[in-house]
Amino acid sequence: MSKPAAGVEITFDLRQIDFAKTSELIKSSYWGSERTEELNRRAFENSVCAIALLDGKQVGFGRASGDRSVFARISDVIVWPELRGRGIGAAIVEALLNHPELATVATWTLNTADAHSLYEKFGFRRLDEKAMQLDR
Repeated sequence: MSKPAAGVEITFDLRQIDFAKTSELIKSSYWGSERTEELNRRAFENSVCAIALLDGKQVGFGRASGDRSVFARISDVIVWPELRGRGIGAAIVEALLNHPELATVATWTLNTADAHSLYEKFGFRRLDEKAMQLDR
């Protein structure tokens, strides 16, 4: 586990996830409204997942999928609504970008309709209205 600012801890241990709450929030988002719990479960199991904890309770989530060698895609970065604006999303993104299994990834991609400024802080550039890419 690493410790970003504000007492938030990031773990990659899927046993720490509050699956019901995470899936519910993703299904209520503009990007995940068509998903089922089964699709979310499979997506999480096939990804490197970053789980943000505050006082031992989950407050955020994000994941990276891809080949874990040269390509990765960041998806489902979400912070509990009452805790947004505290840097938790940035801590999740930073943890994914620095994960040891993803150290050789040269091309990172993602889609967002509303969080461009978050990702631009890490060097992502806009490819179009939603697509962003980071080349390292």
